[in-house]
Amino acid sequence: MAKQAPLIAPSILSADFARLGEEVGAVLAAGADVVHFDVMDNHYVPNLTIGPMVCQALRNYGIEAPIDVHLMVSPVDSLIHDFAKAGASYITFHPEASHHVDRSLQLIHDLGCKG
Repeated sequence: MAKQAPLIAPSILSADFARLGEEVGAVLAAGADVVHFDVMDNHYVPNLTIGPMVCQALRNYGIEAPIDVHLMVSPVDSLIHDFAKAGASYITFHPEASHHVDRSLQLIHDLGCKG
């Protein structure tokens, strides 16, 4: 089996959200491979970040690179659907945040994303 080269996936949390499309475009032009979202709900973890609208906005801006969504939320299934619809490529979650890990993984795959 061939070894895959590592991918560079900077998180958008460090971006200036007033210029998000420009900044994501700049890091991709500089060599990033994937755009990473850290999604927190202020319940599962003690921070509140972004939702699917930001993912959709980047797609509408013209960002075509894969988007990796890391869900730190509970429950996960409704946001899996929302982020897949918004243009996510990869969706990951913490197993303890799902009532049925197998069903959540199947949902990710059924919606055309990788998990």
